[in-house]
Amino acid sequence: MPSIEVGEPREAPTSALQAAEQQRLSLRRAIAGLEDALAAPGPWPERLAGPLEQLRDVWAVHVEVTEGPGGLYEEILGQAPRLANRVNRFRREHAKLTDGIRNGIADARAGADAEGLRERMARLFADLTRHRKRGLDLTYEAYDVDIGGES
Repeated sequence: MPSIEVGEPREAPTSALQAAEQQRLSLRRAIAGLEDALAAPGPWPERLAGPLEQLRDVWAVHVEVTEGPGGLYEEILGQAPRLANRVNRFRREHAKLTDGIRNGIADARAGADAEGLRERMARLFADLTRHRKRGLDLTYEAYDVDIGGES
């Protein structure tokens, strides 16, 4: 990739990069919904299934935008093949986090032990938050573009 001089316009963002950027806010909001449910006082397991179902749906879009044909990871590998190991790690994380969300929904619906469920969902929240942050780092390294850490 040619270097960009100060004041020189950047190349237009790709469609895969734009899709990832647009999806970031939805994912952040869904993760925040899980955090809110975990922080709610009282008998919260009953209130956990809804935010987890919302997260599941938004997460599925995230996985499609990043892993699907023409998605962000395919494009990153074309742009920066040196990042292949990191992209593969993200794919494995996607599977693990998908399972965590799915299991959380099942446990919340089944009325699983509240303390154990709270611990697992707190770990899931931390893992999702860390995944989003590292995704920003990966994108920046591949494109030298910040897609918005605050959105």
